[in-house]
Amino acid sequence: MVLRFCPYCANLLRFQENRLCNRFACPTCPYIYQIAEKHRVTSCTYFTGKELADILDAESAWMGVESTGERCPKCSHPRAYFRQLQTRSADEPMTFFYRCCNHTCAFTWRVD
Repeated sequence: MVLRFCPYCANLLRFQENRLCNRFACPTCPYIYQIAEKHRVTSCTYFTGKELADILDAESAWMGVESTGERCPKCSHPRAYFRQLQTRSADEPMTFFYRCCNHTCAFTWRVD
């Protein structure tokens, strides 16, 4: 298994196969690493990142978090759990995610 990283933004390069040549490409910038020879690919494993909904709605993600006096926009319950996640680049502020303390509602919303 070969892992290559972009020399400019340090992201993991993704393998791209076509009839003419195989190459590694950066998913965020235009960097391309050409593979010199046409190698035969015997197997591929593709990484798929987690969806944001999978991260936020997992019950384990909300265990042990603090609550605050934020009113739920869906059921008007006066308290909500909160978390902070870095959803954008590091120079952008963190995003607050809230989840209603009313367990029958459990509505999740965000504030940028």
